[in-house]
Amino acid sequence: RMSRHAKKLRDHDINPCLAETDATTKCMDENNYEKDKCTDYFLKYKNCRKFWHGIMMQRKRNGVKPEMPSAEERKKILESIG
Repeated sequence: RMSRHAKKLRDHDINPCLAETDATTKCMDENNYEKDKCTDYFLKYKNCRKFWHGIMMQRKRNGVKPEMPSAEERKKILESIG
């Protein structure tokens, strides 16, 4: 059984970087946990977190709820910026 915290991290509406998380984990698994072989994945994850954190802070300042856009909303945001 997954903890409530683990379930939250697997929820597309809560975690905007699920794909990046999974790709990083897969890379680490396949490369015997040698971090230097997965640098690109870590960078993509870090950029994803930074991007959505910025969006979240902007929404918070503007009083928009929920602060993290849903998976559907995020898709539209990404499409709008190309």
